[in-house]
Amino acid sequence: MGDHIGPLLESRQRIEEGTVLMPRFDANGLIPAVATDASDGTVLMLAWMNASALKRTIETGEAWYWSRSRQCLWHKGATSGQIQKVEELHIDCDQDAIWLKVRVAGDGGCCHTGRTSCFYRKIANGPDGAVLRGL
Repeated sequence: MGDHIGPLLESRQRIEEGTVLMPRFDANGLIPAVATDASDGTVLMLAWMNASALKRTIETGEAWYWSRSRQCLWHKGATSGQIQKVEELHIDCDQDAIWLKVRVAGDGGCCHTGRTSCFYRKIANGPDGAVLRGL
């Protein structure tokens, strides 16, 4: 039983403290990616990346995602002009989430609704605070 502990700890140590990028994609081959504004930290959007999207993002310095609805790679801003120039790219401690600090070109929007951020609705805390019912 104890024979497996050493390799598990070594693997965990490499993931958490190592210098090698080892993204941990989910069962669908995806990893969540949060984009924030590089200048003020506003959370702009949450999207998904597969290995190809992450690779293209690193290679080009522009955000690429995987569209789950269209089942294809998506170069953010290719049609809208709202290209996300990546200033910093981070991966979390266990390498299963990506954080992009970006500058948005074009009109600076990010959300398909025309807003700057996809997170434009606020839900208040407390029993009477739910703005969106049925959660």
